[in-house]
Amino acid sequence: MDSFFAILIFVVVVILVVLGGIYNYQQQQKRRSDLYALAQQLGWQLVVAENYDYDVQFSQFGEFCRGDKRYAYNTLAGDLKVGEQAWPTRMGDYHYQTTSSNGKQTTTHNHYFSYCLIKVPYPSLPDLRIRREGFFDSIAGALGFDDIDFESAEFSKRFHVKSSDKRFAYGVVCPAMMEFLLAEQSPTLEIEDGWCCLSTGQETWSPAEFQQRLDWASKFFVLWPKHLVAALASR
Repeated sequence: MDSFFAILIFVVVVILVVLGGIYNYQQQQKRRSDLYALAQQLGWQLVVAENYDYDVQFSQFGEFCRGDKRYAYNTLAGDLKVGEQAWPTRMGDYHYQTTSSNGKQTTTHNHYFSYCLIKVPYPSLPDLRIRREGFFDSIAGALGFDDIDFESAEFSKRFHVKSSDKRFAYGVVCPAMMEFLLAEQSPTLEIEDGWCCLSTGQETWSPAEFQQRLDWASKFFVLWPKHLVAALASR
């Protein structure tokens, strides 16, 4: 009887694993179908194959260097319209693995998130990071590790801004930009080595959310003051 129940449990577990695998496959296929529809709508290309070069090509962004077995997939590539310009852009999904141990066994954890990378066509562009303030930012501020403050107390309280060039940061975050960032559901943004990365490194986006990130990015860059853009372009 004990052996019968053991076999029954084994069979049930196998069935559940198979059903789980089928469900995951169906979800992956649906996501790729939805992303293909988005690519068609944008006039972009979709490459579902895994790309293992991001941790080298975009090593300036920590999100792409975490854990092991790192690769990008479901990659959409095309141009973002910024005013009258077309900026090379790619976005998609990313995977990496981490492990944890309780002293007896090691467990592998798979992590997935979405991203958007935009090539900013200005030479010698200073780095810039803008994100929502978090709990630990308040602690860091109390310890003297503060970010850049702006005239708007509300903006400074709600956003964490860092840059290697404060003058550049003040130029980008002008009054119109502050108003835009406060009004929108602004994603985490980081500019470094001529690329802009939008990602939290923690969540995957729906096709609609990919489109929202593109729309947001276009508005963000259009709001850069003309005198700042002219100065950057003349370098």
